Amino acid sequence: MSTLPLLLHSVSYSGSWGQTALSTEQFVAKAAALGFHGTMLMAKRPHLSLLDFDAPRRRELRQQLASAGLTHNVLAGYTNFTADLEHAEIPQREMQIHHVESLAQLGADIGAPLVRIFTGYEHPAMPFPAQWRLIVDALRECARRVAPLGVTLVLQNHHDVAVGYESFRDLLIEVNEPNLRAGFDAWAPALHGDDLAHAAASLAPLMAHSTVADYLRKPRYRYEPQLVNYVATTPYVQAVPFGEGFINYRAFFAAACKAGFTGSVAYEMCSPLVGGGAEENLDRYARSFVEWMRQI
Repeated sequence: MSTLPLLLHSVSYSGSWGQTALSTEQFVAKAAALGFHGTMLMAKRPHLSLLDFDAPRRRELRQQLASAGLTHNVLAGYTNFTADLEHAEIPQREMQIHHVESLAQLGADIGAPLVRIFTGYEHPAMPFPAQWRLIVDALRECARRVAPLGVTLVLQNHHDVAVGYESFRDLLIEVNEPNLRAGFDAWAPALHGDDLAHAAASLAPLMAHSTVADYLRKPRYRYEPQLVNYVATTPYVQAVPFGEGFINYRAFFAAACKAGFTGSVAYEMCSPLVGGGAEENLDRYARSFVEWMRQI
């Protein structure tokens, strides 16, 4: 497992949760200095936005990545194919398919042959089976449109539709495009209470990438005065250094690799961290991930 390419997700240094924010170029230098093999670059501001990276900036970034020895790179796209279904006159699906095409061209230009995308959040304006069909059709069209660029789309199990690992696998099989692969994340099935080894083994033949982080799960309660007692509510999760949380990544990666997974693994710090968002703490988390993966 230690031979899997290790990537650092730029969202970790984006300032999105009040943490230290680096420019795209500063982040690339940071990833190399911390010992990563590549990057997962957030395809929106403040990092790799299509609005900001014209042809010259793309060439400069590709050269910087190569000079830094960062040879495994993924573009992190942000899609929601069920957005704004209450306004059917707006061609949301067409706009998002076009956006994915543009991201694929950006990825090809900078040397990032994998583009991460999402499905969609379940929307009350359309029955669930129709949303499933919309997403299947959109993913199939995206995959076919970007194939001539040599780009593979990696679908992450994050949004509501197909977030369960069984339905996630079903979705990928139904789309049935060779350049749509799984970017399978252990976080969701861990929160669902699934057997991570079984989930990883079932998805491994379809996996090209995984994005990871580790968390503690902490209970929450609401006081009920008429009962003079507390009612349990949905727990919250708190990001901690890799290997110190509740997600059994050792079992996840052991099962995935045994079943044939050889893709890349990106570490992300995408929520407030224990210890705060200072650059030194972010660096400490990133280094601990690299060391943990090397040890196993």
